[in-house]
Amino acid sequence: MQDHDTYRVKLEVFEGPLDLLLYLIKKNEVDIYDIPVAMIVEQYMEYLEIMRQLDLDVAGDFLVMAATLSQIKSRMLLPRDDREEESEEEDPRAELVRRLLDYQRYKEAAEDLLARPVLGREVFTRSPSREIMEEAAEESGIEKTTFAEVGVFELLEAFKDVLDRAEMDSWHEINRDRISIMDRINDILAIFKEEESITFDQLFTEATSRAMIVATFMALLELVRLRVIKAHQEKSFTTIYLVRSVAIDDKWLSENMPKIDEQRS
Repeated sequence: MQDHDTYRVKLEVFEGPLDLLLYLIKKNEVDIYDIPVAMIVEQYMEYLEIMRQLDLDVAGDFLVMAATLSQIKSRMLLPRDDREEESEEEDPRAELVRRLLDYQRYKEAAEDLLARPVLGREVFTRSPSREIMEEAAEESGIEKTTFAEVGVFELLEAFKDVLDRAEMDSWHEINRDRISIMDRINDILAIFKEEESITFDQLFTEATSRAMIVATFMALLELVRLRVIKAHQEKSFTTIYLVRSVAIDDKWLSENMPKIDEQRS
């Protein structure tokens, strides 16, 4: 992306390495107490590579965790002698499991607190995005559906799927014109000025090159980070819906676009 735009999205404002590990454990449906380290390390490194290709500003904690996982993998590959077996040496994964369980507990507690009513308030309204999703569910014949907001790693997974489905070999990108992420942000906002909700895949229907797909995804990440757009799923690993969380009109655009543009490096 450095050849196309200097705009960077700081990933640490989304989630951290423990979130990624929990996501991979959930995705692979493995026991957190018996993590298949070799498989998880491989997938973790794949995500880091995607982040590198997207030129995301990855926090140092991600790299520290990569080194930790590699060390655990190496320790598990070493043969154990009789004395180690007799002393019942602690599983190399034990400390990581403890960290993941503690983090998961704190994260769930934080989410529970955020879901509680604010003291002193008596009237609460549903957020526009949830309202939109529930109306869409009713229109499609689904009686009761709970949509949960998804994180950056679910978006990265969907992004990978878009790239995998795209017929890259059929694209002939002869010129190297800069693809502006700010232009893509404007394009996305123009869509949501007219539409309240679209699917993740619909956002990429007009992408004609890998560079365009990447720029579109980077623009989406920035709008999600700014809470202009929210991403929702009915349940894990199903269709991702993108929903505007603010009323995007000419006034909003004139007031907010300069602020977004200021973040360009």
